[in-house]
Parts: sequence; structure tokens; C-alpha cells
Amino acid sequence: MEFNMKEGGFTTNLEYGELHISGNEEHGFRPYQLLVSSVAVCSGGVLRKVLERMRMEFSDIKVSTEVERNEKEANRVEKIHMHFTITGDLKEEKVKKALEVTRRNCSMVQSVKDSINITESFEIKA
Repeated sequence: MEFNMKEGGFTTNLEYGELHISGNEEHGFRPYQLLVSSVAVCSGGVLRKVLERMRMEFSDIKVSTEVERNEKEANRVEKIHMHFTITGDLKEEKVKKALEVTRRNCSMVQSVKDSINITESFEIKA
């Protein structure tokens, strides 16, 4: 990946399109937003595959996040909590198991697990 400076931030061209990144939301996505998005969407995508492999029927997955940052240490991300809302006729114990497998197989969670506290919760909607 190559990043090019622009007024207020940087851009990069990827297969899907141009990505604008900036510490100022008026000029692009903020780096911490991209970090949290990577963790959440990677987890959601892996969970989807795990549920499908377990032959569990569901129609939707929503991932909500809460982020804690430490202003005293360069505003670093210290904690990401993900809450999964899964729509389907599912058993709670099987979803717990699926989330354990998800955590172990999400490359983004595994990449940051020793520096960012990652937690999960879930609810099932029928």
C-alpha cells in the first residue's frame, strides 16, 4: 500500500476505490475509526462463516462497538467492546461457542489482542 499526502491527510488507492484518511473527520476517515472498523468487521465476517459452517440459520448480524481511549498516552485505543445482535432461531450455547471460534480466527483481533483489550457480548433476536 502506498499513501499520498493531500491537504488535511493522506489518500491511498485500493482495488475497491480511493480511501481518504485524516485526523480531521472533515478530510477523511480517522485512523482509530479504521482500526475499530477492521476489528469489528473482521469479527463479524468470521462469525458469519462460523455460523454457516455450524449450519445455524440466521438472517442478520449487527456489530455495535464501544471504544475506550487513553488521552494521557497519545489517545491510544485501550479497549474495544463488540456487541453482536444476531437475528435467527439460535441457541445461546452454540452462539457462545461460535464467538470463541471467531475470536481465535479473526486476524485483526489476533493482531491487536496483546495491546488492546477486546471483549464481546451478544443477543439473539428471533
